[in-house]
Amino acid sequence: MNYEITYDTQMIAPIDKNKSKVIETDAEYIIDTPVLNILEHSCEYFGSSYEGRKEGTKKLLGITHKSPIIVEESRKIIFFPTSSAENKDCIWINLEKIDKYFKLGPKKSAIRFRNGDFLEFDVSYGSLSNQILRATRLKFILEERVLKKDN
Repeated sequence: MNYEITYDTQMIAPIDKNKSKVIETDAEYIIDTPVLNILEHSCEYFGSSYEGRKEGTKKLLGITHKSPIIVEESRKIIFFPTSSAENKDCIWINLEKIDKYFKLGPKKSAIRFRNGDFLEFDVSYGSLSNQILRATRLKFILEERVLKKDN
């Protein structure tokens, strides 16, 4: 199954090196594709490449590691990784779907999504906050440029 990320995609998590769990606002899927392949396919589906999106983030924010990416710009679909994208446990989260996030312990955090889903992660609160901040900065720059273009 070729899965394209949509506005409803909340997160993509690895199950093993060849399978991913996709959680959408109203559905969950197990896909026989690694997480990075889903991201690469989705970027290509929307007219770019994953590497191109990473390079765009680098040019806009100066970020080279754990970079958030714009999967699709018109709907502001921005995903960020919970760790290095090459890490086998890296989860990718849709910025727009986050309602709140919480510290649960020294290396444990949680996100409550807008639909009420609550998911725990083995990521420190500081790291999660930093990733959300980076993705928010990317969204802000994208919105600013769209506004300038419209004026």
